[in-house]
Amino acid sequence: MKKEAKLLKDKGISSILLSIDHFNRVSEVGRSQAVLIFLDHSFEMLLKAGILAKGGKIRERREPNTIGFDKCVRQALSNTPFLTEEQALVLQAINGLRDAAQHHLLDLSEGQLYFHAQSGVTLFRDVLKDVFAEDLANSLPSRVLPVSTIVPVDPLEMFATELDTVKQLLAPGRRHRPEAEAKLRGLAIIDGALQGQFVQPSESELRKLGLRLTGGETFDQLFPGLAAVTFQTDGVGPALSLRIAKKEGIPVTVVPEGTPGAGVIALKRVDELGFYNLGHHELAKKVGLTTNKTTAAIRILGIKDDPDCYKEVAIGKVKYQRYSQNAIRRIKDLLSIKTADEIWAEYRALPATGKK
Repeated sequence: MKKEAKLLKDKGISSILLSIDHFNRVSEVGRSQAVLIFLDHSFEMLLKAGILAKGGKIRERREPNTIGFDKCVRQALSNTPFLTEEQALVLQAINGLRDAAQHHLLDLSEGQLYFHAQSGVTLFRDVLKDVFAEDLANSLPSRVLPVSTIVPVDPLEMFATELDTVKQLLAPGRRHRPEAEAKLRGLAIIDGALQGQFVQPSESELRKLGLRLTGGETFDQLFPGLAAVTFQTDGVGPALSLRIAKKEGIPVTVVPEGTPGAGVIALKRVDELGFYNLGHHELAKKVGLTTNKTTAAIRILGIKDDPDCYKEVAIGKVKYQRYSQNAIRRIKDLLSIKTADEIWAEYRALPATGKK
């Protein structure tokens, strides 16, 4: 093994041990932030060590610094492959949470923190064994389980409980919107990472997410990325493993390098008619507008340029214009600040070529 690869591997092991140590501490001072920061750092070091061990490079020509986290993941998937696509999804989620914890506000429940810490330790252990034939357990002391006041629950049940807490914080008469958004941020980051959207959610996006939640939208509608994966556990006690796996029939695709606001990898939609499940008339009924005024709103918002809202779906030789549930939300957001007549007037003022 190259000396540099060994040193990076050892540094990665040191960081994962610090992450585990902070998770098991009694003090809550900076605990969740430290767990995520050390966990994220441990993977960057381990990935770089793995790339070198596989004969790859971690420095680009004429660049003084080594490659960053995203490029490490990309190389470990393609150039010097030793990661699976599902493992890359876990890494994107951890990296996004670390970014929020280090640079802004992030409020994770104990259940969520455990989920990310355990899935991270499982992944680190898997990569360390696959690439270096080493067992992480050999770097840990032989101890019994930590004492805890709560029992880990099913991840989907945990996320649902988290949404109930957010809904309570957003109840009328309560002034806890910042706390609610700090909780929503964690869920939005994981969901975005799974969908290949590697941009931190803005305050406006979190506010809209909160409105959709209080408006009655379901977990699947709010977080389609999370709804597209399943969680697998095996083993007990110190040997417990927790892994994310895509649901059957949903492929994973590598996002082209340089795509703005995108991660390395994303779950790919295959049930297009299930996602783009509205025709023009159905969309008009859902938003309470005439078909003409719905056309006006679509044009003003540029919905046909947004792949999350619109797609031309081919069935045989016939192409159909289809809209997703996201189009409803965007038009209703527009209607909250403009009347239907104002939208129509704005549309009529557009040049003739802009009305199509």
